[in-house]
Amino acid sequence: MGFFDKILQGLTRTRETVAREIQAVFGKGKLTDEVIETLEEKLLGADISFDTAHLILEGVRKRARGQEIDQAQLLAWMADEAKNLLREDIPTRFDTKPHVILFVGVNGAGKTTSVAKIAHHYAAQGKKVMLAACDTFRAGAISQLEVWAERAGVELVKHPEGSDAASVAYDAYAAAKARGYDLLLVDTAGRLHTKDNLMEELRKLVRVLRKQDASLPHETWLVIDGNTGQNALPQFKGFGAAAPLTGLVITKLDGTAKGGSVLTLSREFDTPIRWVGVGEGLEDLIPFDREAYARGLFMTEP
Repeated sequence: MGFFDKILQGLTRTRETVAREIQAVFGKGKLTDEVIETLEEKLLGADISFDTAHLILEGVRKRARGQEIDQAQLLAWMADEAKNLLREDIPTRFDTKPHVILFVGVNGAGKTTSVAKIAHHYAAQGKKVMLAACDTFRAGAISQLEVWAERAGVELVKHPEGSDAASVAYDAYAAAKARGYDLLLVDTAGRLHTKDNLMEELRKLVRVLRKQDASLPHETWLVIDGNTGQNALPQFKGFGAAAPLTGLVITKLDGTAKGGSVLTLSREFDTPIRWVGVGEGLEDLIPFDREAYARGLFMTEP
């Protein structure tokens, strides 16, 4: 299954909500102020913020220039305008070995499985990938990552449960560097961004990594449950205070009608979406493609 097909399938619930609402208010005609206002309200149902919806439809209004259009043209233009609001896709670079990516997020967002699926993706491309099991507090977290690492065919660095997470990260980086690994993915414990003591543990992990190299981590990605929608905005602020965030991983898009929140999250913080989850399989976390996402949000054809 190609990327667009996976996105199309993953955004089914969101797209059906959007299409149903638009079909109810527009079939063919001119985009009057009243129609535009009604369409803005309908986009809110896909968890697209009002400001984002307004920008999309203002772009569509300018394209229409008072002429009559049909629903297919409206949806195609909406997809184009949505794409233009998203940051350009940014591939992961491997200029420095190992390239270190720190994964953060609240409990239950799907962080550990996302780490494993990304490891699988790059290992399949021939990259040498190592995982650092820095969730040392949740019961069973290390063994869970062990199972995923075995499935993905990558190496795992771990310490006993209850160990200092920062020391795991330190040892993993030293091992990855010594052995010439391309990529080190650091899985951290899920934590509420409002808990100062837990956020301090995360800041300590970053400080310890930087004792070996001041540029570490090279990237920090926030993993967000797609069902959270725009409520994830406080998470971004909280985790960004511990380590500058360079990307978002949105999971479980296949199980929500709030897939439009991706637009808002990306635009609000001018941060690229790196990966999106559209299923439970190893291949179902996929690199983000803004054009495929935007078209899959509104249309059924690439």
